[in-house]
Amino acid sequence: MRMPQPTPNTRARYGRFRSPDGQIFFALVEPARVRRLDRAPWLGARETGEIRARGELSTLCPVSPSKIVCVGWNYADHAREQGRRAPDEPIFFLKPPSALIGPGDAVVLPPESTRVEHEAELGVVIGSRARRVSPERALDYVLGYTCVADVTARDLQRRDGEATRGKGFDTFCPVGPEIASGVDPAKLRVSCRVGGVLRQDAPTSDMFFDVAALVARASRIMTLEPGDLIATGTPGGVGPLVDGDELEVALTGLTPNEAGVGVLRVRVEAAEVSF
Repeated sequence: MRMPQPTPNTRARYGRFRSPDGQIFFALVEPARVRRLDRAPWLGARETGEIRARGELSTLCPVSPSKIVCVGWNYADHAREQGRRAPDEPIFFLKPPSALIGPGDAVVLPPESTRVEHEAELGVVIGSRARRVSPERALDYVLGYTCVADVTARDLQRRDGEATRGKGFDTFCPVGPEIASGVDPAKLRVSCRVGGVLRQDAPTSDMFFDVAALVARASRIMTLEPGDLIATGTPGGVGPLVDGDELEVALTGLTPNEAGVGVLRVRVEAAEVSF
Protein backbone atom coordinates (compact mmCIF):
# COMPACT_ATOMS: atom_id res chain seq x y z
CA MET A 1 0.00 0.00 0.00
CA ARG A 2 1.06 3.58 -0.55
CA MET A 3 2.50 5.15 2.58
CA PRO A 4 1.17 8.55 3.62
CA GLN A 5 3.61 11.36 2.85
CA PRO A 6 5.95 11.46 5.86
CA THR A 7 5.76 14.57 8.00
CA PRO A 8 7.99 15.83 10.82
CA ASN A 9 5.37 14.64 13.33
CA THR A 10 5.11 11.09 11.95
CA ARG A 11 7.00 8.75 14.26
CA ALA A 12 8.85 6.30 12.04
CA ARG A 13 12.33 5.00 11.29
CA TYR A 14 13.69 4.33 7.83
CA GLY A 15 16.78 2.39 6.82
CA ARG A 16 18.58 0.99 3.81
CA PHE A 17 19.71 -2.62 3.81
CA ARG A 18 21.46 -5.35 1.85
CA SER A 19 20.16 -8.90 1.96
CA PRO A 20 22.47 -11.97 1.84
CA ASP A 21 21.70 -12.40 -1.87
CA GLY A 22 22.86 -8.84 -2.61
CA GLN A 23 19.50 -7.04 -2.90
CA ILE A 24 19.58 -3.43 -1.66
CA PHE A 25 16.35 -1.79 -0.49
CA PHE A 26 14.81 0.80 1.82
CA ALA A 27 12.55 -0.29 4.66
CA LEU A 28 10.51 0.81 7.62
CA VAL A 29 12.49 -0.26 10.67
CA GLU A 30 11.09 -2.01 13.73
CA PRO A 31 13.07 -3.37 16.69
CA ALA A 32 13.56 -6.89 15.31
CA ARG A 33 12.36 -6.70 11.72
CA VAL A 34 12.01 -4.41 8.71
CA ARG A 35 9.12 -3.85 6.30
CA ARG A 36 10.46 -3.47 2.79
CA LEU A 37 9.64 -0.40 0.70
CA ASP A 38 9.67 -0.19 -3.07
CA ARG A 39 11.72 3.02 -3.15
CA ALA A 40 13.27 5.68 -0.94
CA PRO A 41 10.93 7.07 1.74
CA TRP A 42 11.30 10.61 0.36
CA LEU A 43 9.96 9.45 -3.03
CA GLY A 44 6.47 8.33 -1.99
CA ALA A 45 7.36 4.74 -1.10
CA ARG A 46 4.97 1.81 -0.96
CA GLU A 47 5.29 -1.15 1.37
CA THR A 48 5.88 -4.29 -0.68
CA GLY A 49 4.50 -6.66 1.97
CA GLU A 50 7.89 -8.31 2.45
CA ILE A 51 9.09 -8.54 6.06
CA ARG A 52 12.67 -9.46 6.91
CA ALA A 53 14.48 -10.12 10.18
CA ARG A 54 16.99 -7.36 10.90
CA GLY A 55 19.61 -9.86 11.98
CA GLU A 56 19.92 -11.31 8.49
CA LEU A 57 20.54 -7.93 6.82
CA SER A 58 23.51 -5.58 6.50
CA THR A 59 22.75 -1.95 7.38
CA LEU A 60 23.83 0.59 4.74
CA CYS A 61 24.06 4.38 4.59
CA PRO A 62 20.40 5.45 4.72
CA VAL A 63 20.68 8.48 2.40
CA SER A 64 21.50 9.06 -1.27
CA PRO A 65 21.43 12.86 -1.59
CA SER A 66 22.02 14.98 -4.65
CA LYS A 67 24.10 17.20 -2.34
CA ILE A 68 25.36 17.37 1.22
CA VAL A 69 24.97 20.88 2.65
CA CYS A 70 27.19 21.50 5.68
CA VAL A 71 27.23 24.29 8.24
CA GLY A 72 30.38 25.70 9.79
CA TRP A 73 30.89 27.07 13.31
CA ASN A 74 27.27 26.66 14.40
CA TYR A 75 28.16 26.04 18.08
CA ALA A 76 29.89 28.69 20.20
CA ASP A 77 32.42 26.32 21.78
CA HIS A 78 33.54 24.95 18.40
CA ALA A 79 33.82 28.46 16.95
CA ARG A 80 36.02 29.45 19.90
CA GLU A 81 38.30 26.41 19.61
CA GLN A 82 38.80 27.21 15.91
CA GLY A 83 39.51 30.88 16.62
CA ARG A 84 36.27 32.09 15.03
CA ARG A 85 33.72 34.61 16.21
CA ALA A 86 29.99 33.94 16.29
CA PRO A 87 28.70 34.05 12.69
CA ASP A 88 26.15 36.68 11.68
CA GLU A 89 24.51 34.20 9.31
CA PRO A 90 24.94 30.48 8.59
CA ILE A 91 28.20 29.53 6.90
CA PHE A 92 27.46 26.88 4.27
CA PHE A 93 29.75 24.60 2.31
CA LEU A 94 29.26 21.35 0.39
CA LYS A 95 30.62 17.83 0.72
CA PRO A 96 30.43 15.50 -2.30
CA PRO A 97 28.09 12.49 -2.13
CA SER A 98 31.14 10.34 -2.90
CA ALA A 99 32.20 10.98 0.72
CA LEU A 100 29.26 8.95 2.09
CA ILE A 101 29.74 5.71 4.01
CA GLY A 102 27.42 3.78 6.31
CA PRO A 103 27.49 1.96 9.64
CA GLY A 104 30.42 -0.41 10.08
CA ASP A 105 32.32 1.06 7.14
CA ALA A 106 35.78 2.60 7.40
CA VAL A 107 36.91 6.21 7.37
CA VAL A 108 40.11 6.02 5.33
CA LEU A 109 42.87 8.41 6.41
CA PRO A 110 44.36 9.96 3.26
CA PRO A 111 48.16 10.16 2.95
CA GLU A 112 47.84 13.85 2.01
CA SER A 113 46.87 14.76 5.58
CA THR A 114 48.62 14.46 8.94
CA ARG A 115 45.64 15.67 11.03
CA VAL A 116 42.21 14.14 10.41
CA GLU A 117 39.55 15.06 12.97
CA HIS A 118 36.02 13.98 13.91
CA GLU A 119 33.00 16.30 13.99
CA ALA A 120 29.75 14.78 15.35
CA GLU A 121 26.61 16.37 13.92
CA LEU A 122 22.84 16.22 13.62
CA GLY A 123 21.88 15.42 10.04
CA VAL A 124 18.64 16.67 8.46
CA VAL A 125 17.10 14.69 5.59
CA ILE A 126 14.88 16.72 3.25
CA GLY A 127 11.52 15.14 2.45
CA SER A 128 10.14 17.39 -0.29
CA ARG A 129 11.51 20.01 -2.65
CA ALA A 130 12.23 23.27 -0.83
CA ARG A 131 12.89 26.59 -2.54
CA ARG A 132 12.79 29.89 -0.61
CA VAL A 133 10.73 28.48 2.24
CA SER A 134 10.04 30.45 5.40
CA PRO A 135 11.47 29.46 8.80
CA GLU A 136 7.89 28.96 9.99
CA ARG A 137 7.28 26.34 7.27
CA ALA A 138 10.78 24.91 7.01
CA LEU A 139 10.24 21.82 9.16
CA ASP A 140 7.34 20.80 6.90
CA TYR A 141 10.00 19.98 4.29
CA VAL A 142 12.00 17.68 6.58
CA LEU A 143 11.63 13.90 6.44
CA GLY A 144 13.72 13.15 9.51
CA TYR A 145 17.08 13.14 11.21
CA THR A 146 20.21 11.00 11.26
CA CYS A 147 23.71 10.89 12.72
CA VAL A 148 26.53 12.43 10.70
CA ALA A 149 30.30 12.58 11.14
CA ASP A 150 31.80 15.49 9.20
CA VAL A 151 35.32 14.08 9.02
CA THR A 152 37.87 16.81 8.32
CA ALA A 153 41.53 16.94 7.27
CA ARG A 154 42.16 19.94 9.52
CA ASP A 155 45.67 20.68 8.30
CA LEU A 156 44.47 20.87 4.70
CA GLN A 157 41.43 22.96 5.61
CA ARG A 158 43.67 25.51 7.35
CA ARG A 159 46.26 25.46 4.57
CA ASP A 160 43.65 25.99 1.84
CA GLY A 161 41.62 28.58 3.72
CA GLU A 162 38.41 26.83 2.64
CA ALA A 163 36.73 23.47 3.13
CA THR A 164 36.52 21.63 -0.19
CA ARG A 165 39.66 19.51 -0.06
CA GLY A 166 39.85 19.07 3.71
CA LYS A 167 36.29 17.80 3.95
CA GLY A 168 35.80 16.20 0.56
CA PHE A 169 37.81 12.97 0.65
CA ASP A 170 36.08 9.67 -0.01
CA THR A 171 34.70 8.16 3.26
CA PHE A 172 34.68 11.57 5.01
CA CYS A 173 30.89 11.57 5.60
CA PRO A 174 29.67 8.61 7.67
CA VAL A 175 25.86 8.68 8.02
CA GLY A 176 23.34 6.44 9.79
CA PRO A 177 22.26 4.08 11.02
CA GLU A 178 18.70 5.16 10.20
CA ILE A 179 16.50 8.20 9.53
CA ALA A 180 14.19 9.01 12.43
CA SER A 181 11.07 11.11 11.92
CA GLY A 182 8.80 12.44 14.65
CA VAL A 183 11.83 13.68 16.60
CA ASP A 184 12.20 17.20 18.00
CA PRO A 185 15.59 18.41 16.69
CA ALA A 186 15.87 20.97 19.49
CA LYS A 187 15.61 18.28 22.18
CA LEU A 188 18.57 16.11 21.26
CA ARG A 189 22.09 15.67 22.57
CA VAL A 190 24.93 15.09 20.12
CA SER A 191 27.95 13.19 21.37
CA CYS A 192 31.09 11.61 19.99
CA ARG A 193 33.24 8.83 21.38
CA VAL A 194 36.56 7.63 20.00
CA GLY A 195 37.68 4.27 21.33
CA GLY A 196 34.93 4.55 23.95
CA VAL A 197 36.26 7.87 25.29
CA LEU A 198 33.80 10.78 25.26
CA ARG A 199 35.14 13.73 23.26
CA GLN A 200 32.08 15.78 22.26
CA ASP A 201 28.81 16.24 24.12
CA ALA A 202 26.30 19.10 23.76
CA PRO A 203 22.58 19.73 23.33
CA THR A 204 21.44 20.70 19.85
CA SER A 205 19.75 23.71 21.43
CA ASP A 206 23.27 25.21 21.64
CA MET A 207 23.29 25.79 17.88
CA PHE A 208 23.44 29.44 16.79
CA PHE A 209 21.00 28.62 13.95
CA ASP A 210 18.39 25.94 14.53
CA VAL A 211 17.16 23.42 11.96
CA ALA A 212 14.29 25.58 10.73
CA ALA A 213 16.60 28.54 10.19
CA LEU A 214 19.17 26.41 8.37
CA VAL A 215 16.63 24.82 6.01
CA ALA A 216 15.09 28.21 5.26
CA ARG A 217 18.45 29.94 4.69
CA ALA A 218 19.86 27.12 2.55
CA SER A 219 16.69 27.06 0.42
CA ARG A 220 17.26 30.72 -0.46
CA ILE A 221 20.56 29.74 -2.07
CA MET A 222 19.80 26.40 -3.70
CA THR A 223 16.77 24.21 -4.27
CA LEU A 224 16.80 21.43 -1.69
CA GLU A 225 15.71 18.20 -3.35
CA PRO A 226 14.02 15.24 -1.63
CA GLY A 227 16.72 13.13 -0.02
CA ASP A 228 19.25 15.95 0.34
CA LEU A 229 21.24 16.04 3.56
CA ILE A 230 22.08 19.01 5.78
CA ALA A 231 24.81 18.56 8.40
CA THR A 232 24.07 21.19 11.02
CA GLY A 233 27.49 21.82 12.56
CA THR A 234 29.49 20.36 15.42
CA PRO A 235 30.00 21.28 19.08
CA GLY A 236 33.41 21.78 20.65
CA GLY A 237 35.79 18.94 21.43
CA VAL A 238 36.86 17.97 17.92
CA GLY A 239 40.03 15.92 17.90
CA PRO A 240 42.26 13.58 15.93
CA LEU A 241 41.49 10.20 14.43
CA VAL A 242 44.21 7.61 13.91
CA ASP A 243 44.47 4.20 12.35
CA GLY A 244 42.56 1.61 14.40
CA ASP A 245 40.17 4.03 16.10
CA GLU A 246 36.49 3.26 16.52
CA LEU A 247 34.34 6.37 15.99
CA GLU A 248 30.86 6.64 17.50
CA VAL A 249 28.34 9.46 16.91
CA ALA A 250 25.14 9.41 18.99
CA LEU A 251 21.99 11.51 18.96
CA THR A 252 19.97 10.86 22.09
CA GLY A 253 16.94 12.48 23.70
CA LEU A 254 17.67 15.06 26.39
CA THR A 255 15.45 13.11 28.78
CA PRO A 256 14.30 9.47 28.89
CA ASN A 257 10.92 10.64 27.57
CA GLU A 258 12.39 12.33 24.49
CA ALA A 259 12.94 10.23 21.38
CA GLY A 260 16.48 9.95 20.09
CA VAL A 261 17.86 9.20 16.64
CA GLY A 262 20.43 6.45 17.12
CA VAL A 263 24.10 5.61 17.31
CA LEU A 264 26.44 5.49 14.30
CA ARG A 265 29.63 3.43 14.59
CA VAL A 266 32.44 3.29 12.03
CA ARG A 267 36.11 2.33 12.13
CA VAL A 268 39.17 4.28 11.07
CA GLU A 269 41.88 2.91 8.77
CA ALA A 270 45.02 4.23 7.16
CA ALA A 271 44.99 4.26 3.39
CA GLU A 272 46.88 1.59 1.49
CA VAL A 273 48.92 3.82 -0.77
CA SER A 274 49.92 2.70 -4.22
CA PHE A 275 51.09 4.90 -7.07
